[in-house]
Amino acid sequence: MLEHRLSAAPVSLKRRLSLSGKRLGAALVVLTAVGVFAATPVQAAPQAPGEENVTLMYGEDVSNHEPNHDWTASPAKFGIIKATEGLSFRDSTFARFWQELDEKGIVRGAYHYGHPKNDPIAEAEHFLSMVNQHPAKPGDLLVLDLETTNGRSVAHVNAWAKAWLAHVKAKTGVTPMFYSGWNFANTYGHGLAEYPLWVAHYSKAPGAVTPPADWKSWAIHQYTEYPIDKNVSALTPDELRALGRP
Repeated sequence: MLEHRLSAAPVSLKRRLSLSGKRLGAALVVLTAVGVFAATPVQAAPQAPGEENVTLMYGEDVSNHEPNHDWTASPAKFGIIKATEGLSFRDSTFARFWQELDEKGIVRGAYHYGHPKNDPIAEAEHFLSMVNQHPAKPGDLLVLDLETTNGRSVAHVNAWAKAWLAHVKAKTGVTPMFYSGWNFANTYGHGLAEYPLWVAHYSKAPGAVTPPADWKSWAIHQYTEYPIDKNVSALTPDELRALGRP
């Protein structure tokens, strides 16, 4: 998710600066073109004899880098948008996108882009001050987007993430989702399995990613950034909402 986007193996994800599940099976999807998600849901091929096919739900995430994104025309069944970054940045498109997602009636979420060089509680409060200014409804997702170390150690980044996530959970009653690239999550995400995983891996077909670190499953797989960030979830809309605000 940042301006620094993930290329699946490297640990940089989206292009965004100024940017375990309940019922999850690891779904393998055979596609001739990724663009098929822009039109219809896809049945994932079972991995073992007798395994039930899983329908993957398509979603998108955007920020001020896509200011003209048209949610009305989008086939997405869930949308996640940037709210804040660091200690002071507030996304200028958040309020409009938040309202448009409400009007569209799909699952929506807000994310914060974290910087481990700062105090995690201060960053969490900055995020909450933004999202709490706007109307909330049951099922709204809250997300920590962590993709950079700011030169800090593995132990520091891991402790930082735990502090941010725990603070938001204590303040809202919501178990936040953790977003990162596969390699980053595998290195810095140990001990975070209680937080639903949104993982970016661009070299894997939609739904074909395995969970990193201690996670047993993933909630959302971001499989490409072109022309915008595209995602799939093996959860139903109601199951995804169950991870959000009560």
